[in-house]
Amino acid sequence: MTKRVPSPPPDIKAALGAHPVHLRKGLLALRRLIFETAAATPGVGALEETLKWGQPAYLTPETKSGSTIRLGVPKEGTSFALYIHCQTRLAQMFRQHYPGLFTFEGNRALHFKPGEPLPEEELRHCIRMALTYKLKKGG
Repeated sequence: MTKRVPSPPPDIKAALGAHPVHLRKGLLALRRLIFETAAATPGVGALEETLKWGQPAYLTPETKSGSTIRLGVPKEGTSFALYIHCQTRLAQMFRQHYPGLFTFEGNRALHFKPGEPLPEEELRHCIRMALTYKLKKGG
């Protein structure tokens, strides 16, 4: 059983609210997946939700188990994205596990089109890899 996803703090709510509704819905769905996955993954501990570069960011300060995950809208403004640290092996790991499934922005983000269903099971696995990246590198 997973914990209830907390309401976003005012600064996160404002950052998400700055995006059009069709993009915000996708960002909120990613946020939900991050919290649900963290709660269901041993060794992650409590998440810290903060702003980094004006984007909602998710860290594991209690356990230091993971690499930071951020949510945002790419410059073209027609999709929404889950950002990962570009100097990790995470993008490479995601590609190895799910070739052809995701649209990548180099080694730094997964892009999603509004209105299209998210591949939730695969995304949970990718989020889990990011949240436990410092525990065991290799997926």
